[in-house]
Amino acid sequence: MSVYENLVGQEHVVEIIKAAVAATRNDDLPPETSQNNQMTHAWVFTGPPGSGRSSAAVAFAQALVCPQDGCGTCNQCKSAANGAHPDVEIIRTEGLSIKIDEVRELLTRVAWAPSMGGWRVVVMEDADRLTESAANALLKAIEEPGNRTVWLLCAPTLHDVLPTIRSRCRHLQLVTPSTHAVAQVLQKRDGISPQMADFAARVSQG
Repeated sequence: MSVYENLVGQEHVVEIIKAAVAATRNDDLPPETSQNNQMTHAWVFTGPPGSGRSSAAVAFAQALVCPQDGCGTCNQCKSAANGAHPDVEIIRTEGLSIKIDEVRELLTRVAWAPSMGGWRVVVMEDADRLTESAANALLKAIEEPGNRTVWLLCAPTLHDVLPTIRSRCRHLQLVTPSTHAVAQVLQKRDGISPQMADFAARVSQG
């Protein structure tokens, strides 16, 4: 089971992520100097609800800390996904905004080198909720990244991210997967009938 298995209909995004992860293995250089510029230190994932933008960012984080580039079954992958990995920060908020104090605390935590010798990865699921002061604090960190730190920001659209931040990020646009693609995954993953899978896929997409 790969970490990419549930990224339905996002083949182009998966290929880019795989190439970036492979580049870090091949040259072992800091992100900003990685082979063919396939890897960089800051990314922004955008897409409509249901596209899986946060899932894609977490899968990227798993692949970076996994010794097998995202097997989905090892302790590294599992702990990264559930927020227990020491080198992976997943920032989620139920509030209306992400405030500067939260960002400052985050920056303090990620200032140290990775504890397991690989990468320190920050997934921010709601980058569009950053207050202006919080976004400016984050911008400074992205402008002066740690040697082994990667930022993965998520937002509905690119315009929901501060222009000075998005200009320093590589953009990955996700799309709403087709009902057929979702149904196929449900059949394969959950072993349900084609009819039930099609019904569930249609319901899940409203």
